[in-house]
Amino acid sequence: MTKEERLKNILGWFQENMPVAKSELNYKDPYQLLVAVILSAQCTDKRVNMITPAFFQRFPTAQTLADADIDQIYQYIRTCSYPNNKSKNLLGMAKCLVNDFNNQVPDNVEELMTLPGVGRKTANVIASIVYNKPALAVDTHVFRVAARLGLSENSKSPYDTEKQLIKYIPEEIIPTAHHWLILHGRYVCTARKPKCSECGVRGWCKMYDR
Repeated sequence: MTKEERLKNILGWFQENMPVAKSELNYKDPYQLLVAVILSAQCTDKRVNMITPAFFQRFPTAQTLADADIDQIYQYIRTCSYPNNKSKNLLGMAKCLVNDFNNQVPDNVEELMTLPGVGRKTANVIASIVYNKPALAVDTHVFRVAARLGLSENSKSPYDTEKQLIKYIPEEIIPTAHHWLILHGRYVCTARKPKCSECGVRGWCKMYDR
């Protein structure tokens, strides 16, 4: 079975069994999603969703966040991972949105990556979810699932996996495929003990074949 055939079958299963797949982060606008994704680095979506309601009540816009200071921001995000670094990044990100992008979250990966705290993965998430761009974010879940299923081979980095995946995934479903792979890795193809008996795509899984 070629990688293209494997991917076609796996995507077909997800399309039939999980036609709707979306982020588990709570947000109301591009600014809120950007904040939430920055906070989610090495932190669970559940924890982020506990933090953001009070955060957005205090900092409802990029301008209000840009006008804050590090200590104020820290108090609202101290229960997430790496709060000191994330406080600096959130303040820097807000200032850039205000000063360089007229309070608007950029719609392309290159400009998004100029924001503090925004790497390629975060930029792809925003471009994909907010602007429906064919950008595929590769986090630890996607990196692991793609390798196990046989959708990526000899990948040395998330960017390498991204390039291999978008080569075969049709552009129009890339934003949804991103969520399929993340959710599959989060709940079925888990890191320590994958639930192969519950996996609907095990018939095309390269690791399961072994």
